[in-house]
Amino acid sequence: MISDVSSPNSAAQAEAPAAISLEFFPPRDNAAQERLVRTAKQLVAVGPSYVSVTFGAGGSTREGTLNTVRTLQGLGYEVAPHLSCVGSTLDSLSETLASYRKAGIRRLVALRGDMPSGMGDMGELRYASDLVRFIREESGDWFHIEVAAYPEMHPQAAGPDADLTHFVNKMNAGANGAITQYFFNADAYFDFLDRATAKGVLAPIVPGIMPITNHSQLARFSDMCGAEIPRWIRLRLASYGDDKASIRAFGQDVMVELCQTLLDSGAPGLHFYTMNSPDATLGIWKQLEL
Repeated sequence: MISDVSSPNSAAQAEAPAAISLEFFPPRDNAAQERLVRTAKQLVAVGPSYVSVTFGAGGSTREGTLNTVRTLQGLGYEVAPHLSCVGSTLDSLSETLASYRKAGIRRLVALRGDMPSGMGDMGELRYASDLVRFIREESGDWFHIEVAAYPEMHPQAAGPDADLTHFVNKMNAGANGAITQYFFNADAYFDFLDRATAKGVLAPIVPGIMPITNHSQLARFSDMCGAEIPRWIRLRLASYGDDKASIRAFGQDVMVELCQTLLDSGAPGLHFYTMNSPDATLGIWKQLEL
């Protein structure tokens, strides 16, 4: 059922203040590294409970992820590295977990991950639920584990019910909470929350927020990950052409309204996909007056 009011899950979560978290990705060169540091310093103002750092397909940015984690720790952030299992061996995963423990990391975002181009071996763990279970076997309760949720269904899922079953399996394997793929329809989030609650999931499911700053980039990302851009938003963005200022102003208005709706209806927090740039996230955060 699509809820006009908060679900039992979200209502219980609403008792606590909304938690803000941020996502960064490892920079590829020195200029990008400098931009990341500038962005991270500016976003300290948001007061995030933690920040996450992405992990390339098949662990292709393993060293970059660890280096970025150390950089962000040095700026005072609590950091949650992404960890994916596709294309990884149990030994390599064990080594990575050990290195994170040594670095004082207490949070992880556990993902299945995507297969790198040209790689045919899925690795020794097939699903994110297997990875969560492995982390618990290796590290007990050392890590707070977040997993991914897909309000509009994972693009590779056989169907909504199968997708929900995979999500419930991840939670039952030992996850502490979840972050959603970004979306632009609040009903999709609350419908997913209702269905997950009906399956016994009571852990926080935090909406992922993608600021709108670039029409072509957003369309490309959304086509890849299965996030629906409502027709009215697509048409408005297309009408602005190359007018970046208008795109960003419209995008901020859309996202502020979405975030306010989510928070007013009981979402436990917001997880911003910053794209290593501060302005859009700061603009939304300031307008929400959080």
